[in-house]
Amino acid sequence: MVKTSTVGIGMDYSATSKSALQWAIENLVQADDLIVIVHVLSPKSDHTNKKLFESTGSPLIPLEEFRDITVCKKYGLIPDPEVLELLDIASNTKAAKVVAKIYWGDPREKLCDCVEDLKLDSLVVGSRGLGAIKRVLLGSVSNYVVQNAACPVTVVKGPSSPKP
Repeated sequence: MVKTSTVGIGMDYSATSKSALQWAIENLVQADDLIVIVHVLSPKSDHTNKKLFESTGSPLIPLEEFRDITVCKKYGLIPDPEVLELLDIASNTKAAKVVAKIYWGDPREKLCDCVEDLKLDSLVVGSRGLGAIKRVLLGSVSNYVVQNAACPVTVVKGPSSPKP
């Protein structure tokens, strides 16, 4: 009997996080795995459910509810059709269970926290592709997570930009 895995995917709706989602579905997710879409919102955001769940993060939100714009608005999210389509593909073709979890705070810390909270077997994140100087000045979320998360982390580069 094959053990199912819990795969976390960091999502901010950027092109790189969508690439990470697509890569995870194509290369990592197996039949009956649990996919957890992890959103980390600014601690300054002020949404209804933040007050209830700021310290623990939201409850797990099933894909069916995550698709509902009123549910997303309660958490300060706007559903992305491309992401929902990819999640539907994973759910339908791989029979994966899909849920979302929202945290508020520093993405570096919250992504590492979610590994322990959700007992993730692996985490997939996108890379913004910062240059060396920007990475030093701004910090790299993906680099921090690779160094500090308590599970294997895969960093997926985003789509290539055309060179001038």
